[in-house]
Amino acid sequence: RGIAGATLLEIGGGAGTLQIELLGRGAERATNFELSPGYERQAKRLLEERGLAGRVDRRVGDVAQEPELAPPADVVLLHRVVCCYLDYESLLTTAAAKAQRLLAFSYPPDVAVARLLVRVLNLWLRVRGSDFRSYVHPEQAMLEAVERNGFRLVTAERAGTWRIALFER
Repeated sequence: RGIAGATLLEIGGGAGTLQIELLGRGAERATNFELSPGYERQAKRLLEERGLAGRVDRRVGDVAQEPELAPPADVVLLHRVVCCYLDYESLLTTAAAKAQRLLAFSYPPDVAVARLLVRVLNLWLRVRGSDFRSYVHPEQAMLEAVERNGFRLVTAERAGTWRIALFER
């Protein structure tokens, strides 16, 4: 799908490597929302190294809780983010409301092995004193949350152990 001239909104974009790649392939501008300010120094360095600092707006906040903070965009991306958010329906509904043309998100498969691995990971995090938790959400319910907001599933594919869904308005 062509992204030439498109605006991007990435929710949970970390240091922004996916945005940098898409800007290099013709996207015009990007907005990144991240819950943690811990990525900002690395993101600033990456953007400056590639001469893209003026084309990316980086913001720290919770888009699902404060959707008014995020601008609409042609393309909305959530890469390895839905699994880090308990209320997937609010997150995906907000993402769909912001997406004008395309929405893509990746997620762990809703299978027994993945659920077991996430339980072990969460136990390890709890033992280490971390509040962070990971989730395996019901795949069909996630897809339907986006479709209810005016999108049509274009493709759902495997990418290693992850699944990627692409929707079009």
